Amino acid sequence: MPLNFRQQQILNAIIDQFINTAEPVGSNTILVNYYLKVSSATIRNDMAILEKENLIYQPHISAGRVPTSAGYRIYLDTFDETEKIELKAKKYIEQIKKDYFKQKAQEKIYDCVALIANAISNVSFATIPGERRTFYLGLSNILKQPEFIREPLQASHVVEILEESDRFIGTLNELGIDDDIRIFIGEENLIQKIESCSIIATQYEHEGYKGIMGIIGPMRMNYPFNKVVLREVKKMLA
Repeated sequence: MPLNFRQQQILNAIIDQFINTAEPVGSNTILVNYYLKVSSATIRNDMAILEKENLIYQPHISAGRVPTSAGYRIYLDTFDETEKIELKAKKYIEQIKKDYFKQKAQEKIYDCVALIANAISNVSFATIPGERRTFYLGLSNILKQPEFIREPLQASHVVEILEESDRFIGTLNELGIDDDIRIFIGEENLIQKIESCSIIATQYEHEGYKGIMGIIGPMRMNYPFNKVVLREVKKMLA
């Protein structure tokens, strides 16, 4: 028996609700959520017809109804792909793509930080695109430096600064770091707690994201070597 317009609406409502919740659907749920301008009794009567036509069924006593394969078939054959649904799906996919590429960009940047840390005897860092956080690696490197062995508090200050991402990123922005590789020696780095350290830093760009990556270590560091390492690793992100 062909369904009338209201019965089709109720079948669609049952299937939509079941898809979203995976729970059997009762007449009151349809009455509250779908504004069909009919009474609960009318909805129950139409649900009885749909059940008789084997389009929905009751999985157990006192439960609501769930669609059968025949119900799904009618739902799909009469489904109108509205502009609202299309826009919702496209928006959802765009967000997934954005999150995916952001994650991949962060993974690549983390790999670069790890590469720098493995090449030098200092700490490497990079600000994370779109977030107020910082990747950093190589703390074990500076703990081996004579300066920090003699003054372990200085090492803890470096850790503290890196973990205070907002403050650290704010300081990097104050330093006006750009595409050039900049070197800030001692108190030039503007961070009093680590004024016995130097920072080598540059701005990077990767997959549309911008950030700052660099190196922190004692003033006694191999500046020429570290500068070249930072420059070459930065090229990997270009």
